[in-house]
Amino acid sequence: MPAPELNEEMDDVAPEVVATRVDITVGPEDEGLRLDRVLARHLPEFSRTRLQALIAEGRVQRAGQPIAGGSAKAVAGESYSVEVPEPEDATPAAQDIALNIVYEDDHLIVVDKPAGMVVHPAPGSPDGTLVNALLFHCGASLSGIGGVRRPGIVHRLDKDTSGLIVVAKNDRAHKRLAAQFADHGRTGPLERAYLAFIWGAPDLPSGTVDAPLARHPVARERIAVRTGGRFAITHWQRLATYADTLGRPIASLVECQLETGRTHQIRVHMAHIGHPLLGDTVYGVGQRTRASRLPDTTRQALDGLGRQALHAARLGFEHPATGDFMAFESPLPADLARLQETLAAGG
Repeated sequence: MPAPELNEEMDDVAPEVVATRVDITVGPEDEGLRLDRVLARHLPEFSRTRLQALIAEGRVQRAGQPIAGGSAKAVAGESYSVEVPEPEDATPAAQDIALNIVYEDDHLIVVDKPAGMVVHPAPGSPDGTLVNALLFHCGASLSGIGGVRRPGIVHRLDKDTSGLIVVAKNDRAHKRLAAQFADHGRTGPLERAYLAFIWGAPDLPSGTVDAPLARHPVARERIAVRTGGRFAITHWQRLATYADTLGRPIASLVECQLETGRTHQIRVHMAHIGHPLLGDTVYGVGQRTRASRLPDTTRQALDGLGRQALHAARLGFEHPATGDFMAFESPLPADLARLQETLAAGG
């Protein structure tokens, strides 16, 4: 059973990278289209995101010169060369990276992930990930059922979301934990709770966001509420409200529990109801305007955050071998604790 969908070189000398060059000539049917779209039509095996990355790396050239960006309009008759590097080794390397281990036994390991750590290798993050660290710590025992690049992973957290994550150490544990996460606690014991600092103060003390999510139609790296998307449900409860310099509500602390596990779910859902997360530059419109109403010390704490104010604070599940319910809690990390302190003090 596959894991449910879900939320940096060891050598001093880099190995030689072998690349393949592909030449493309713009046809009349491509006249006036964005160049990255034209390249995607001629190279269907590559996503536009991958082609945009090759452009950014200077691997797409016209007349021997790298092009500036994929938004330029294509002109019929122009020729481009695309340098495609050979794929990297799919097997992640074990790396000696410190982990905050909350619990470990022969079947699983629970880690309190810091903000800034990617869960598993992906384009743009080939190493320095949680998986690299776990391979070093756990060795050959780490389950491979989740795929070569994400062994043992049954759920994930965004790079800049801190908090609790459980990883399976063998196939049996992986299958049983994956089943619990696929059910999202609807009929089983799984419990996940996140703490989020949001802009504004919801009128109600609690609520539910039921809005389908899918890839943004234009900005493919983003998620959006879209008709026909995958169903997604977030339950939230307001825990505290904070005031601005004039005593007006400016921010709140909410606890969010997921009934589904979609990418960026909490961030998109809270923005959808008008309360984006503090520090979320992707989904939080008007961050600077809102921040101008904060006391100086709070604004400094927010400026120093450098990420969305989201923390996976509570995790509970049935142990895959014993059947016992296990529950773990993680306190706010230092950056979010500082933000909370200054919000509560009103500056």
